[in-house]
Amino acid sequence: MTSLADHMRTLAAYNAWANDRLYAAAAALPDAAYRQGAGAYFGSLHGTLNHLLVTDRLWLWRLTGTGDAPSRLDLILFEELDALRQARTAEDARLEAYVAGLSPEALAASFDYATTSGVAQRQPRAEALAHLFNHQTHHRGQAHAILTRLGVAEPPSLDLLLLQRERARRATAPAT
Repeated sequence: MTSLADHMRTLAAYNAWANDRLYAAAAALPDAAYRQGAGAYFGSLHGTLNHLLVTDRLWLWRLTGTGDAPSRLDLILFEELDALRQARTAEDARLEAYVAGLSPEALAASFDYATTSGVAQRQPRAEALAHLFNHQTHHRGQAHAILTRLGVAEPPSLDLLLLQRERARRATAPAT
């Protein structure tokens, strides 16, 4: 059976993998389509991808006390997709490194933080990370639907199972 720490490391790797696939599909769009209102909670694909970076930065700031702590969930951090993608890749690496360094005890330990409206909270670190990864999946699903709506014939699959299969193939591949 996989430990909680291993599971969180898998989710952090999945998060980076899925974001990379999603950004590759977004980069193939014309800029007008990328910014077009799509009826999603954060409007466009551009707004949705910015929101995901905002929330990851906010959660990592809460968890580590370092990095940026955006004050609004609808903040547009980057106007250009290339700059947003670079920042996303850096934040995914930061998240993976953070999770990789957590012991089982640190995952179980509670930490204190405040919501964006200033309400004090206390929560086990593993629960906050589970929320972070679930939140990413939720909004990546919206982004995937936006890609479909914009006419991307077949947006990339973001199934965790695909990452797991890729890892299994690499683990059993003969060394070259």
